Amino acid sequence: MTYCLAISVNKGLVFASDSRTNAGVDYVTTYSKMHSFVWPGERVCVLLTAGNLATSQAVVNNIKAGLEAPDTGMNLRKGKYLHEVAHYVGQLSQAEQREHAGALEKSGNGSAEASFILGGQIAGLAPEIYLIYPQGNYISASPETPYLQIGENKYGKPILDRIIIPATSLEDAARCALVSLESTIRSNISVGPPLELAIHTINDLNEPVRLKLTLNSPMYKSLQKQWNESLRQAFNRLPRFDWE
Repeated sequence: MTYCLAISVNKGLVFASDSRTNAGVDYVTTYSKMHSFVWPGERVCVLLTAGNLATSQAVVNNIKAGLEAPDTGMNLRKGKYLHEVAHYVGQLSQAEQREHAGALEKSGNGSAEASFILGGQIAGLAPEIYLIYPQGNYISASPETPYLQIGENKYGKPILDRIIIPATSLEDAARCALVSLESTIRSNISVGPPLELAIHTINDLNEPVRLKLTLNSPMYKSLQKQWNESLRQAFNRLPRFDWE
């Protein structure tokens, strides 16, 4: 399992992901779930992945192959709108799942399904984020719910619901994303570091600001400590019962 999220605010986009793909008593593996594709001045695309690792890696490999053979049809750079790119990624995912679903079902080795979040900006258009389902269809964020999640999302959702609105600053949105990940890590062993963070400022069509944080990174340790202490202080200030 994994946990990835993207946040859309007025000033740009924030992407965050963990790196754990498997967990057990004596077996833990890590792979990056965040992939960026940038053509400076033209477009920025960030792809987050969750679900079957083989499917998601194959989709990313096929995206790269399509970019190296631009005459073979649709690719990440040809879509005039980001929703066309989301549709393209959904088609790649569906094709990969169809190829291996039967073998996985017969062997009892689980599902070939994978989910994706695609976000970014094309020159002349507004930044957007899309959640691409295993079935290949997709949805976009809205002003009422300006974030999208894939993977183990339930533990990290409450902080997003309480904090994120379109007017939230990019830096606060990034801090909120890290707290959302930290809350999930604390409650679920299948989500773990390193954590990756990318920040895209609106109309800056260059490589997003990228951070990679481990449990020993000063930024992460400070955030974790201050958040835990603030929660305890807030809890201790809750109203007392009449008999106390």
